[in-house]
Formats: sequence, structure tokens, C-alpha cells
Amino acid sequence: MRVLFATMMLMVHLHGFPQEKDQNLIETTCKNTPNYQLCIYTLRANRGSINTNVAGLGLIMVDAVKAKAKETRNAIQKLKGSRPELRNPLNECTKGYNAILEADVPEAVEALTKGDPKFAENGMADSSVETVLCEDRFKQGKSPLTRLNKAVRDLSDVARAIIRNLL
Repeated sequence: MRVLFATMMLMVHLHGFPQEKDQNLIETTCKNTPNYQLCIYTLRANRGSINTNVAGLGLIMVDAVKAKAKETRNAIQKLKGSRPELRNPLNECTKGYNAILEADVPEAVEALTKGDPKFAENGMADSSVETVLCEDRFKQGKSPLTRLNKAVRDLSDVARAIIRNLL
């Protein structure tokens, strides 16, 4: 029994606790992003971040972009009913968010899954640009989507930075 305990302690000493290493990977990865706190919060909130690699962290962040983009697209649909005077910019924003959800995110997921991070980076760069274009469609900073656009842009920029670690 003592031999088994000693062997286990030696293994922990040599290899560390798995979760500790995973947390170190998350922290190291997030230090290379434009928003450390957002990165840490998003990755630690996902159980999949334990026992994964940098590509897996990238996929988790891309999934967060997808979730926030869906939330934004739903908000746009609600605003179309309640704010008819904003119909034109909202329609353009819908096109942008459709591009994020139907092209940019799937491109990033496929590229990360296949080990071609350059295309994943491009997808996240495009999604960030779409949020800026949406915001700019509203006159004189009167966008009702500023908070959501910023959230998608920030997540996209963090995802892009994580993916760059793979290039």
C-alpha cells in the first residue's frame, strides 16, 4: 500500500495535476489575447476546456461567438417589430449576422477541426468586421445593438488571437 501511495505521489510530482496543467494552458493562452478576462471567463465556464489543447480552446471560443451572434440576431428580429424606423439598418445587420452564423463560424469550426487554422482566423476576422459594419449602419451612434455588437466583436477578437497561436 505504501509503495502504491509513493508511486502516485511521484507521478503527481513529475506530471502535476491534470487540471492544474489545463488551467496553466488557459492562462497562458489567454495572456496572448486582447481581452484576458473575457478569455478566462469564457473558457473556464466551459467544462470542455479541461483536458483540451489550444485548438480545442479555439473551438470553445468560436462556439461562444456563435451563441452570442445567435442572441444578437434574435434581438435584431425583435427590434424589427418594435422599431420600424430602423428597418433598413436592421435588415443589413441581419445579413451580417447571417454571414457570421452561416459562413464565418462554420468556416472556423471546419478549419480548426481539420488543422488549418489560417481559415479559422479568417472566419473570426470576418465576424469581427461584420459587427463593426452593423454598428456603422446606424446614424449618429444611435444603435440599439451596441452592447451586443461589442460582445460578438470582443469574442471574435479573442477567438482570433487564440487561433493565431496555432499558426
